[in-house]
Amino acid sequence: MGIAKTFGRWALGSFLITAGIAHLTFKRKAFKAQVPNWMPLKKDDIVVYSGYVEIVLGTGLLVAPKKYRASMGKIAGLFFTAVFPGNIAQYVNKIDSFGLDTDEKRLARLFFQPFLIWWAINSTSNNFD
Repeated sequence: MGIAKTFGRWALGSFLITAGIAHLTFKRKAFKAQVPNWMPLKKDDIVVYSGYVEIVLGTGLLVAPKKYRASMGKIAGLFFTAVFPGNIAQYVNKIDSFGLDTDEKRLARLFFQPFLIWWAINSTSNNFD
């Protein structure tokens, strides 16, 4: 079980770092499209800040000492919860981004978010170590 958890944690950490870099560079416009209009900051600022957060979270998942991993997983899970309104806004407002160009694809994306939360918490928990 330890190897699977380690692989899951490393995969999620790498995913977050890659997504964070994408926020800051080549996918910035696509991420801006997902920011709900009701957000109080400029969309570009939100994309940049969330990109930095993803890089920090991903790095934390990769390098945090064992005693802090469960906390890192919970923080990552909270982050995935916090960005969920962007996914809802993409669905409700029918925003085509990241290849999600139909209502069915955008709806399916909504169901992926709980999996990310589960992944963050499960791959870092102290259970079965």
